[in-house]
Amino acid sequence: MPLLRYVTHPDVSIDPATPIERWGLSATGVARATAMLSQPWVPDVGRVVSSDETKAIETARILADHVGLDVEVRDGIGENDRSSTGFLAPEDFERTADRFFASPRESVRGWERAVDAQARIVRGLEDLLDAETALSTVVVGHGGVGTLWYCHLAGLAISREHDQPGQGHYLTLDVATRRVLHHWRPIDSIEPGST
Repeated sequence: MPLLRYVTHPDVSIDPATPIERWGLSATGVARATAMLSQPWVPDVGRVVSSDETKAIETARILADHVGLDVEVRDGIGENDRSSTGFLAPEDFERTADRFFASPRESVRGWERAVDAQARIVRGLEDLLDAETALSTVVVGHGGVGTLWYCHLAGLAISREHDQPGQGHYLTLDVATRRVLHHWRPIDSIEPGST
């Protein structure tokens, strides 16, 4: 049974002078991504795909190097476009993200609309859901679009209620049935019965 795990990058080094998509992992982020290598599913990974954002690529490389694979960097699966505002202080970001999810058909402060980001991530990952050719795959991406993809797969309306509780989480999908097997789990914590 091929499984697909969608992993969100862990903690980043925030640099307001650097474009958000070029932020890298912090020391904590690297430690958490390294701790992910102890997950019981890691030895079964046959393919590692990443968005083209630095923090995702760095996370994917830690995993891919461990299992002896290359990272497939893919355009079109990056985080929702927030270039209109650039860096926002944490409280301002959280308020804007709340509005982004609450009004998915509107552009909040010039951000990409949630419905457009959702359509983009669904298109960008569709080929990975071909059960006939699928390997056990890890896609390393981002919490916002990952949540939008989860809502699509689960047949749920777009809502921040389904968002990850913080950076560095994963969910697992049964490729054959396209059924999400569990909601967000931390990458660096092994839960009983982890799949």
